[in-house]
Formats: sequence, structure tokens, C-alpha cells
Amino acid sequence: MSYGDIMRAATTGAGPSTSGQDKLSVTGVAASHTMAQTDLSRMNQYKSIIIEVGNEKGIAPALIAGIISRESRAGNTLNNGWGDKNNGWGLMQVDRGSHIPQGEWNSKEHLCQGTDILIDFIKAIRRKFPDWTAEQQLKGGIAAYNFGAKNVQTLAGMDLGTLGDDYSSDVVARSQWYKTNGCF
Repeated sequence: MSYGDIMRAATTGAGPSTSGQDKLSVTGVAASHTMAQTDLSRMNQYKSIIIEVGNEKGIAPALIAGIISRESRAGNTLNNGWGDKNNGWGLMQVDRGSHIPQGEWNSKEHLCQGTDILIDFIKAIRRKFPDWTAEQQLKGGIAAYNFGAKNVQTLAGMDLGTLGDDYSSDVVARSQWYKTNGCF
């Protein structure tokens, strides 16, 4: 099953709140690309399992990497695998309020769980917005990964209410950087 082409998804990249985490003087796609590049050396530790999970699940490995970069900075922001005030588990920050975390924080089992959650959200957005293009549905599923499918309301306001009001645009831009640069 195809979930859309991450390279064809529209993006405005990171907003000021997100880019400010790295004290960047730029926002937008350039900021997202810079943060993805910053995370690359840590991300490479997980490259083989990211590619394996992406191929098994039929989703772009670059998208999994983009989510990992946004959620945990490739593990850099985690404390013994936990983030988000001990509510998020692992590289993909599976919300323990909604799911029972599976596997070690940096394991294939964890990445499979996070990717399955993402796929479920993409499918939910497909059902909710059948007239959207595959790339719009993909981006909506990414936003839903952060704040739930019920909160995705419009194309123009897709990220309003996500962390930083830029979640899907930032993840898309980071994913595009990983794909364009042959990392994943």
C-alpha cells in the first residue's frame, strides 16, 4: 500500500518555536534541514533498523527518520528512553497515555510500534478526508501522530494546535532532507 510520496508533500518547515530550540537565526524549510543534518550522526546509529522497518511497513524510511529527528532528536533529548515529562517512550516518542510502549527505546520493536501508529493515523485521515490527495493525507497523518486525527480539520490549518504549530511541516521538511541527501 502506498501512503503518498514524502517528496511531493507541501511544507513550510519549522516555525520560530521549533527553530528556536537550536537557536537558529532562520525558520522554515532551511531550519528543518539544519536540524535534520544536526541529528544525522546520531540517526546513523539506527539507520539499518529504520530502513528495515520502513521497507517492511511500506513507508518511506526517510519519514521515520524525520519523526525520530523531531520527536527525540535521534535520542539526544531522552532520559533512559523517556521524553515529554516521562509520557513519551523511545525514538518515536510513543505516548504511554494512549499506548503500551513496546520494546527497548531504540529497538526495531519500538520503531515498528511507532510506525504502525503513524500508519493508523494516515488511514484515519484518508477516511476522514477522502478527497485530499495522497500527499495531503500523508501530511495529515503526520499531524495526527502528534495530536490525534480528530484535531486535523483543514489543509490550511493542519498544524494549528500541534507542538509549535508546525509539526507536520517540520517533519516533512526533515524527511525530505534525509531523502534528498541519500541518508534514507
